[in-house]
Amino acid sequence: MRIEVIHGDITTLAVDAIVNAANETLLGGGGVDGAIHRAAGPGLLAECRSLPEAGPGVRCPTGEARITWSHRLPSRYVIHTVGPIWNGGTSGEPVLLASCYRASLHLAAEHGLDSIAFPAISCGVYGYPPVHAAPLAVAEVRAWLAVHPLPQRVVFCCFDAAMATRYRAILAGR
Repeated sequence: MRIEVIHGDITTLAVDAIVNAANETLLGGGGVDGAIHRAAGPGLLAECRSLPEAGPGVRCPTGEARITWSHRLPSRYVIHTVGPIWNGGTSGEPVLLASCYRASLHLAAEHGLDSIAFPAISCGVYGYPPVHAAPLAVAEVRAWLAVHPLPQRVVFCCFDAAMATRYRAILAGR
């Protein structure tokens, strides 16, 4: 199966790349971003600091993605993407969130990666409702896999059981 759901901690997965739901600075934050930076160690922060800025303090604009080594994580790479902050869904949030998934998958394919794990991008402190975000995530991944050979395996890694249940239901067509 090319798409699977895991209820667990993304920082423990031995996949080619894990996706970090980052902020535009790429210098760490809360939620999954903070967990990834803590688990990866100081080398990740140093590497992120060395990435060029697209604007003052912005190393990755919303909807785009950047790739770094994973440092102390079991994955090989971290793909950092910046999801949109939820503002009711009328400020381009779906387009930007879809772009996060496509940009991350593009980097994975460009680097020849066979496996990638996504968290629920923007569903934490950015407030994107999972009822809207999860179907969009699954649709984007399915559309990508329909026309690209890589990655061969995509994991939706959910930190809580309710989110994992939501993703499994969407994948099952419910």
